[in-house]
Amino acid sequence: MKKVLSILLAVLMICSCVAALASCKKKDETVTDSQQIKNKGYFVCGITVFEPMNYFNGDGDLIGFDTEFAEAVAKELGLSAKFQVINWSSKYNELNSGAIDCIWNGFTFGNENDGVSRTQYVDFSYSYLNNSQCVVTRAADAAIYTSAASFAGKKGAAEGGSAGESVAQELSTDYTAVTAQANALTELKSGAVDFIVIDVLMANALVGKGDYADLAINTAVEPEAEVYAIGFRKGSDFTAEVNAAIKKLSENGTLATIAAKYDLGNALIANIGQ
Repeated sequence: MKKVLSILLAVLMICSCVAALASCKKKDETVTDSQQIKNKGYFVCGITVFEPMNYFNGDGDLIGFDTEFAEAVAKELGLSAKFQVINWSSKYNELNSGAIDCIWNGFTFGNENDGVSRTQYVDFSYSYLNNSQCVVTRAADAAIYTSAASFAGKKGAAEGGSAGESVAQELSTDYTAVTAQANALTELKSGAVDFIVIDVLMANALVGKGDYADLAINTAVEPEAEVYAIGFRKGSDFTAEVNAAIKKLSENGTLATIAAKYDLGNALIANIGQ
């Protein structure tokens, strides 16, 4: 009898614990994004290594325009910013699972490759930088590519899930998706592909210089202009708070100072939030 009573008590305790956990979970689900972030004291930005937006310097420190931009917004909000390198093609899963709080890495306000607007997946902040996609080839092969048609049948590459992916697919059916734009540059330099499509801001920072001196931006293809914005979970109340901080940083010149540091002054959108 004592054994039976012990078993019943154990079962009751387990049920009580499960009920308590369920209650806590239900309570947590009513907490808004902003409250959760403030409780943590920080927000997590999902990024890829992408110069000049987020990249590591010679000392192994993460730097870049978006890095310092996020840190400035965090300071304005009395928080800190943390950064998590993600697989770009999994960005929405990372965001909705709570692994990251925002997508902050040269994120284009536009459509996915299937034509669906990214506004279906995220709430966007104010736009802050002008950008476009651009095609890059080896400098020695530049004369081969004189029109969009000249890329047909050539091997191309772009970051999976990026705005550049759809451009690469339009140019050639022989296309490879890579995990980051930096990897696309490596593929081109090694000769594994004939052309790549990356953000023009990245191309301007790297192509024709240093390790990539043998590469060149191709002007035969000029994709449409686009803008960068930050992606937040749908319905997140944190979006408005970040927007208010962005507007203030634009008005007081902080963003212009950061942009000048990374040679992005001409790309910075003026009077953000006006």
